[in-house]
Amino acid sequence: MSDYLEIERKFDVDPGFGLPDLGSVPGIADAARPERYHLVATYFDTPDQRLAAHKITLRRRTGGSDEGWHLKLPASQAGRDARQEVRAPLADGSADGTRIPASLAARVAGITAGAPVVPIAVLVTERTVHTLTGTSGEVAAEVADDVVTGERTAAADGGDPLSWREIEVELGPAGTPALLDATAKLLRAAGARPSRSPSKLARVLG
Repeated sequence: MSDYLEIERKFDVDPGFGLPDLGSVPGIADAARPERYHLVATYFDTPDQRLAAHKITLRRRTGGSDEGWHLKLPASQAGRDARQEVRAPLADGSADGTRIPASLAARVAGITAGAPVVPIAVLVTERTVHTLTGTSGEVAAEVADDVVTGERTAAADGGDPLSWREIEVELGPAGTPALLDATAKLLRAAGARPSRSPSKLARVLG
């Protein structure tokens, strides 16, 4: 199990949105050729969504460079764009993906209070990642262009699938708040809008 501080901003964009020249962001030395991933994420919560009520998300995701179990917790002391993310390998859960790792269950036991933790939504994302490198040669940010389809499970009352496109900008080891602001400014100038939902799960749950 490992902990990460995730600092990112999300933007809503239209299906035909054209990504601007990310290499023009001040402080960026290179914008690498994009990589594409197929991601499938199953989100877990109690039937009455106690985790969501505390702005906590728990998911099992396959695909991408960080596939595994992800528990995201509020990190308000680190700023409005930050969340604490706790990761565990896929193997730490059950083989069929229906039982969450004990280490993550323990982190939220005080909130779930013995209630069952079950799948509440499944999201499929076609992700295109643009890696921005700073002058030091380290990763300054990753810009993910996501086309998403999400659907609530029966445990969350079901419903019709939703589809949308969004952009995420996540700071890397060499990233700074100023870089995040500059990238956000560039995206807004191209027509991106600050996301109306704090997370993909929140959009699906409504």
